[in-house]
Amino acid sequence: MQLTVAGHPTYAYTGNRPLEPAQPTVVFVHGAANDHSVWALQSRYFAHHGRNVLAVDLPAHGRSAGEPLGSVDAIADWLAALLDAAGVDRAALVGHSLGSLAALAAAARHADRVGAIALLGPAVPMTVSDALLAAARAGDHLAYELINGWSFSAGKQLGGNPVPGIWMTGNALRLTERTPPGVLHADLAACNDYAGGLDAAAAVRCPALLIVGARDLMAPPRNTDALVAALPDKKVVTLPGCGHALMAEQPDAVLDALRRFL
Repeated sequence: MQLTVAGHPTYAYTGNRPLEPAQPTVVFVHGAANDHSVWALQSRYFAHHGRNVLAVDLPAHGRSAGEPLGSVDAIADWLAALLDAAGVDRAALVGHSLGSLAALAAAARHADRVGAIALLGPAVPMTVSDALLAAARAGDHLAYELINGWSFSAGKQLGGNPVPGIWMTGNALRLTERTPPGVLHADLAACNDYAGGLDAAAAVRCPALLIVGARDLMAPPRNTDALVAALPDKKVVTLPGCGHALMAEQPDAVLDALRRFL
């Protein structure tokens, strides 16, 4: 689906289904230097099981135009504008990494528009190493390599994609390399600079699901403790042996957790 959000062409994958006003809507929000395709299994499932789906490309990502948004709060407000553009009053938000922070902020800033949030690979604060920020700022390919190395658990770096013939880490690297110059740094800086996570969590009034990878190096499970404590209504699912790339490493487990929650 092509929409116009904040004056720019915006793409959202709908599972090739038209939006039905009578159905609940789920919005999927990707992480840094990713796009809607990381939600391939989950978005398609919900689109064919009684939900409207909007798996978005954030501005300057994938098929969406515009400049990258400079803060988590700006992305949260953009998500509300996306709902307006799609004619959706209220939705569940499912976000990964940077997208999880945006979903959290949107639930606090636009409580009347958000019925539930699912946060995958969250951390509050979501600090980014100086080396990674510096490499991304310089446009050094090392930034993509560092993210790829830190996103996957050790076992999955050797293989094990549930889809035969698919190179998990190779696909992830190519996806991040496709983003325009400056986008990765803007995304990482937004994560690193977001200081309102715990205040936002305390203000959330809808149910929340957290899906955490037990072997996540980008957003270690211990960094979710304060977030979990601050959320009033929450459930936590930990995926054993899983890194930060949850939807790639354990797509079925992620889908099962979302099905039970939504």
